[in-house]
Amino acid sequence: MKFAIALFSPPHSPAARRALRFAEAALAGGHEIVRLFLYQDGVHSASANIVAAQDELSVSEQWGQFISLHGLDGVVCIAAGLRRGVLDQQEANRYRRPAANLAAGWELSGLGQLHEASQQADRLVCFGGH
Repeated sequence: MKFAIALFSPPHSPAARRALRFAEAALAGGHEIVRLFLYQDGVHSASANIVAAQDELSVSEQWGQFISLHGLDGVVCIAAGLRRGVLDQQEANRYRRPAANLAAGWELSGLGQLHEASQQADRLVCFGGH
């Protein structure tokens, strides 16, 4: 089965951990992930500046390792990212911000990427949100 996964909640939330565990289980079960899409507060999982407390798991770091290890398509909604200060170098330059903070492995793109992923996948599985 092909899954598209959308995360709407920040990295310190139970939803972010559940999304990661679901993605790991999906691949372990022989399924495919066509895209991971971060939206709303989920975009914080793609920030290279997130630091988890020493006694907590770093879900942001785990997401980065996961997409790198499996060569997955990790997309961050550009509008949600800009509103929350998650920028790649191009956007940091465009808006004259002092630094980019988009973690390696992720790319900024439009909400159309979520729509496209939902068309390519058998199931769109969403985590978090209101």
